[in-house]
Amino acid sequence: MAKKKTFVLRVNPEIMQAMEKWAADDFRSINGQIEWIISNALKNAKRFKKNKEDE
Repeated sequence: MAKKKTFVLRVNPEIMQAMEKWAADDFRSINGQIEWIISNALKNAKRFKKNKEDE
């Protein structure tokens, strides 16, 4: 598994509350949900290709 880089993310409380609910609905951690959202946005914009190792 690739090493993950950490960073601070500032989000307004309404957005954070919505993301926490969405994560809970999908049985993910908030970190996992944010990573999933970013990954999907990058794939949809054709700016990210998933490695075969990640599948």
